Amino acid sequence: MAKRILTGLKPTGQQLHLGNYFGAVRPFIELQKTEQDSEFFLFLANMHGFTQTHNPDELRANTMTIAKLYMACGVDLQRTLIYNPALIPAHAQLNWVLTCLTIMGTMERMHSYKDALAKGKAGEIGVGTFCYPILMAADILLYDADIIPVGKDQKQHVEYARDIAQKFNATYGETFKLPEPFIQPQVATIIGIDGRKMSKSYNNYIGLLDNADILLKKVKQIPTDTKTVEEPKNPDECNVYQIVKHLINAEEDHILREKYLAGGLSYKYAKEYLYEKLSAFLLPLQERFAEISDDEVRKLLQEHSEKVNAIATRKIEEIYQKIGFYL
Repeated sequence: MAKRILTGLKPTGQQLHLGNYFGAVRPFIELQKTEQDSEFFLFLANMHGFTQTHNPDELRANTMTIAKLYMACGVDLQRTLIYNPALIPAHAQLNWVLTCLTIMGTMERMHSYKDALAKGKAGEIGVGTFCYPILMAADILLYDADIIPVGKDQKQHVEYARDIAQKFNATYGETFKLPEPFIQPQVATIIGIDGRKMSKSYNNYIGLLDNADILLKKVKQIPTDTKTVEEPKNPDECNVYQIVKHLINAEEDHILREKYLAGGLSYKYAKEYLYEKLSAFLLPLQERFAEISDDEVRKLLQEHSEKVNAIATRKIEEIYQKIGFYL
């Protein structure tokens, strides 16, 4: 039976980073190769982005960049609907319905809220940030998505979407499918250049659009231990290896691990190797990105958003009928 696979990324900052790519974009692309009969939905989470920037020019530019990066990364445009939820009223409509069915305690237990709380005072956290998982649930449930490729940090949000869907179904009758998170264990969390999870908020990311100079500077900043060249090293404890392992094949990975364990590998060599692999991966992507025009993106988004809007409108009408909004 055909499945519906859906994911999206928030356009914050000027670009995507390796964590975004390996956590959500590449799994989505790989599923396109294995799930031949499935439908693919890819959205620009600019409504989520509005929780972090209220500058319209910045939000437009960020959204355009994310759309181009989706295309440059190799998403199959013949099999994927790439769309802008802001053009689809049903996202905001379902968001309100789910908000009314969700208690505050549920949102207080969300990692997104706890992360925001750790960075500032509770009274300074925006309501949009607090309710972020509810909008994400609406993004998912509106399309009866089966599989949601996400990073490990988003798993809890997909679980909330399942829970609220079950609650709605129990109250109003079978309406929503129960989505499943799709997390590749080997890329559940991508390490940043400081050893923490790669994140724009930590400013420890390697961006897909970083030029050669920025890339080299970031690679040089990666901390290493004080072991000498001759000493054997555990690759699993090396921040450099934790990044490069996502850029190499199984044979290359085996050879590199052997070099770490045997001794004789310098961290200078490890960083040069990482820079080489990053450059080989990013340069072709950046060249494809540069070839995509703004008009091409606008045309694609308009066409795809209209198709998706028809699906979303039918779903919200079913929901409104069941909950009593229609007389």
